Order: sequence, then C-alpha cells, then structure tokens
Amino acid sequence: MQTTSLLVRKRIAALFFLFTLGIFLLGGRIFWVQFVRGAELSQKAEQNRMRDEPVASKRGIIYDRNGNELAISVSADSVSACPADVIASKEQKEIAHQLATILEMDEEKLLKTLTQRTWFVWVKRQIKPEQAKKIREMDLPGIRLTEESHRQYPNGIFCSHVLGISGIDNTGLEGIDHYYDELVGGSKGRIVIEKDAANRNIPEATHKYISPVDGANLILTIDETIQYIVERELEKVFKERKAKAAAIIVMDPATGEILAMASRPTYDPNNYGKYPASNRHNFAINDAYEPGSTMKVITAAMAMEEKTVDGESRFFCPGHIKVGKETIRCANNKVHGSQTFAQIVENSCNVGFVQVGLDLGLEKYYHYIKAFGFGKLTGIDLPGEEDGILVPEKKAQQIDLATMAFGQANAVTSIQLTTAVGAVANGGKLMKPHLVKQVIDNNGKVIKKFDPVVVRRVISEETAHQLCLILEGEVTVGTGTNAYIEGYRVAGKTGTAQKSKRGGGYLTDEYIASFIGFAPAVNPRLVCIVVVDAPQGYPYYGGWVAAPVFKNIIQDALHYLEVPMNKLQENDKTLDKVEYVLVPDVVNLPLDEALSLLNARGLKSKVSGSGNIVWQQTPQPRTKLQPGAQVIISLSPFDQGDKDSEVTIPDLQGKSMREVAKILSDLGLHLIPEGYGLAYEQSPVAGKVMSRGSCIKVKFQPVGE
Repeated sequence: MQTTSLLVRKRIAALFFLFTLGIFLLGGRIFWVQFVRGAELSQKAEQNRMRDEPVASKRGIIYDRNGNELAISVSADSVSACPADVIASKEQKEIAHQLATILEMDEEKLLKTLTQRTWFVWVKRQIKPEQAKKIREMDLPGIRLTEESHRQYPNGIFCSHVLGISGIDNTGLEGIDHYYDELVGGSKGRIVIEKDAANRNIPEATHKYISPVDGANLILTIDETIQYIVERELEKVFKERKAKAAAIIVMDPATGEILAMASRPTYDPNNYGKYPASNRHNFAINDAYEPGSTMKVITAAMAMEEKTVDGESRFFCPGHIKVGKETIRCANNKVHGSQTFAQIVENSCNVGFVQVGLDLGLEKYYHYIKAFGFGKLTGIDLPGEEDGILVPEKKAQQIDLATMAFGQANAVTSIQLTTAVGAVANGGKLMKPHLVKQVIDNNGKVIKKFDPVVVRRVISEETAHQLCLILEGEVTVGTGTNAYIEGYRVAGKTGTAQKSKRGGGYLTDEYIASFIGFAPAVNPRLVCIVVVDAPQGYPYYGGWVAAPVFKNIIQDALHYLEVPMNKLQENDKTLDKVEYVLVPDVVNLPLDEALSLLNARGLKSKVSGSGNIVWQQTPQPRTKLQPGAQVIISLSPFDQGDKDSEVTIPDLQGKSMREVAKILSDLGLHLIPEGYGLAYEQSPVAGKVMSRGSCIKVKFQPVGE
C-alpha cells in the first residue's frame, strides 16, 4: 500500500508540475502576444480587415501655347471583382458567362479569374460606355464598376512624338507625358472599407474616402498652327520621296522655345499598339547623323570669331585638296576656282572649308564645337535624347579636322544643330531648347514657369551679324535658292550628307538631305531644320529635297505670325548704309520664274531671244546693283546663223528640270517643260537628230508617281 500511495503522490506532483509549466508557458505567450507584439499584430489584423478600392486621379491637360487642347483625360469605367462575394453567391458560372458575353472575353479564363483566392481582381480596364451600362443594369454579385481616367489625344497623330503616350495605369510612358509624369499624373485616392473574415461588412466599422489629387496642366511652347504646317509639309516630302525617316523642328531662336517638332514615321497615340514600336522613335532627338554641309555654318562661325577669315578672304578651289595621304574633293568633282569666303559658303565648297578648318586648328575647333553644344545633351524636356558622337580630341588627326570642317566624321542630332544655328541667328547666345512654358492647376493658377535659359555666349554679336548676311547670300545666289521666299530675307544652308555604313566607309546609294535656316535674316523670328533620311529618286540634294519644304513652312509661318514683308530691320547696319541689291542667279530658270525673282529684288529686266529658259544673264550673279537697275536675260544660246547645224537629242528621263534645261541649252535646244519633279517623257524621243533652235517638250512628275 505504501508503494501505491507513493506512486500516486508522484503522479500528482508530476501533473501539478506539468500544469504549472503549461500555465507559465501560456502566460508567457499571452504576454508576448499582448505586450511585446501587440501593436504589430493589431496593425496586421486591421490591415487584414481593411479593403482598399483605388480611386484614380485624372491626368492634367496638355495645351499648346494658345490654350488649344492637345491631350486630355476622360472618365472610363473599369470592371473589378471580389472573388469571395462571387463564390458566396454560388452563381460564379452564370456571372462569368454573362460578363464574357458583354466584354467579349474567354469564358473559361474569366471564370478562373473570378474564383481566385484574393479579395480583389481587375476583370477588364476602361471598357466602352455601352458595356458599362449593361453591367450596371445587371447588378451582378461581387462585380463592381470603378471610374478611371483614360488619356485621349484629340488630334490623333498630330504632335505625337512630342506628346508621347500614357498607359492603362494612368502612367506616362513616352514623350512629354512621361517626362513630366509626376506633375501631370497627380496621385491616386482610395476607398477604405472594414470587413470580417468572410468578407462581410462590419456594422459601424471604419469607412474612409481618401480623395485623389488630379494632375497639373501643362502649357507647351508648341504653336498648333505652326505644328500643323510642319506636319503637312513633312508628310508630303516623306511620302513623295519614300524616305526612311524625316524630321522638322521650328524654334524661336531668341528664347529656345520649340514652336513645332515632328518626325516620320509616326503613330496615333490613341492606338499606339497598332503601330510598330519603331514608329514611336523620335528622329528629331533620338538619332545622330553626319550632318554634311549644314555643319559648315558652325565652322564658318568659329573661323569668323577667331578672325582667321572674313567675308572677303580669298580661296582657290581646284576641285580637290590633299590632306596627308587622303584626297578630298568637292561634290561632283566641281572646280570652283578663285572665291571669297562668302562664295565658298554659297557654293558649299568642301575644298574651301577644309582650308578654313586646317587654318583654325584642332584645339580651337574642339573648343568651339563643344561650346556650341555638340557631343552632349541639349537638355530638352523629352526623354531619350541622344548626345551625338565626336571624334575623340586626343585621337583626332589633321584628316579628321579636314572632314569635320565640312560636316563629316562627327554625328549630331537635329535638335543640337537647330540650337547651334539658333545661336548664330540670335546674336551669339546658345539657348536651352524647351517645350513647356508653364505649369498651371485646375483653377488656372501658375504653379511653375519656365523662362528662357542662356547656356553661354559662343560668338560675338558682330560675328553673328556678318555670318547671317553671308548665309542670306547662300539662299539668294548659292545652293539654297529653292528656300528663297519672295518678300522676306532668308538665311540658311543646304546639306547633302553621305551615310556611314557598318564596318566603316559610306553608302553609295543613300544620303541625308537637309536644310537649316532662319527668317528674317536679321532679327529672325524662326529657325527651322528639315532632315530627310534616304530620299528616293534624283536629285537627292538638300537644296532640292529639303529647301523647298523649309520655304513652304517658313513662308506660311511668317504670314501666320504677321511678320511684315520687306521691312528694314532695326539692327540691319549694312542696309542702312549701303543702297544696293545682289543680282540673283536666274540661269536655267523658266522665264516667268526668272522675271519674278528679279522683280522681287527690285530689279528691272530686259529679255532677248526666244524660248522659255534663261541661257545667260548680264550682269553675273551676286553683282551689286542699285535698286531699279536693269538685268539682261538671254533666252537663245546660239546665233541665228547656227540654226542649220544638227544635234542628237539625249535621254533626259529621271533628270530634274534644272538639269534638263542645262543639257538642252548646251546643245542649243529650247525646253518646253510640263509639270514639275523629274523628267519621265520627252518629245522628240532620245536619239533623234534635230537642228539647233528646235523645241523639246519634256514632262515632269514628282518622285513616286
């Protein structure tokens, strides 16, 4: 009995010990949960009970400089679901069937979405109004409609590369919409609802509404009318010339404000998914290319600022120049002979600019090329800007300097070149290009203002003024005559650049045709660049492809801005003192065009001979005459006694009107043109023998027709 009693006592003691230990452990656990982790677990419990429903903010409106809407936000309903409520209704299959029918979705996939183990899922975002109406009327268990903001671009492809795109989550993905996303996007709101574990509403539970903050509105520097003019002309040249890419920028040189910017190929930001991703590439800022002769403007500015040349400095061009072991030639091996510095600009003489570059030297060249902003970002407020490519200064040789001087070796972007030439136009100050003027709230209050920013002075006012006059001569009598605008003084430079190929060297069948200029030539309002990549057909030169586009844009833009015609500018020191005009080059032009050009310069004309194409003129181009002086233009390239001699008619197909006129005039034949563009039909046909003085009918048509 004693043994049994002792065993019982031991068992009781063991049980008591275990019970005491259990109480101790339980108390410790309670203490740990309640006091040590109490706040943390309480917060987690609250979060577990809370259900957040997002309330989207509206993106700010993007306006042009005159208050015209370019990008807006509209409300659109999105369908969401609470799977727990759908399952609790025991009608998930029927709900999935009804929704799939309305939303045009796969029923099986939708059913899986509606029965997920989560409290919230999106079914379909930003549906059509008629779909939202049907779903609202059906009042399906667990299915909700949430109002969201949907970005719309009222003008479609208009200004698409500037505006960019906004995604379904109300986030800017490209362009201005991306660059200023924090300002334009605003901040989302939410509705907070407290529910139990079964996802049922808790009586007298927490209900919070946190309102969204709508985004700020942007006022751009873009002018809708000038942008329309640019889009029209860019689309025309892009299609007619079947180019790979093209871009146009119009800037106010005094402020750096971008008034228009467009690229091709393009896309509609409302339906950007239907276009190749490459169409969203902004050729105006994302691509660097070797500029060719347009870069001669910058070389000229350097040399004139350093006073290594002036307008009357003499150069001799034998058609080629040797630099080390390499020989550099002028375009088409043309021999320009003795020229002034102004004439090498007008003739776009490679040999002359090689001499200018070599005289300047590598150290000074690199000082100015960097000062003008090449080789680094301009800082324009768009994403994805390219910084261009410069030959490393430490590795540069004399041959590199020679080629850089006339626009090869270095690669630049259109926006860099526009900004640099803008510095020549505005008196020597490099301005930072920008696209936003102001940021305003929904009440019209200005939140932020973007004033013009002067980066640095690169050349003196005197140098800039003298160079402007030389560039005016380029348009008046040089390679840029197709950019001439009657009634306005225009300055500019043509460019026809070879395209580099992978592995080194240049392509033989593709070029980049460009023109950059400004108007009026003194105190300019606009600077404009036109770049066309790989235009098809002949001629492919910048003076023929890009200059006419520049002319059409600037002419319409100046009229729109109501810039007075032929008004003497205040700071035009030259014309205040010297009463003369420069005789334009009218050789090989149709008679009516030649007479119009002379009349625009205030010159009288006397016509001799017969025909429709000018053969000779007296005095020669660029001669200085008093207004009202007479220019004699001859239409017949032969004497009356030469009519009996015979010539064989050449094949003129594919040649420009100016080339055809030159060929026929050299043979003593008269051209009767019809249409414009490139020759595609002639009468009589090639190979026929005709007497001098005969008329040849040639039909012309634009490339691609």
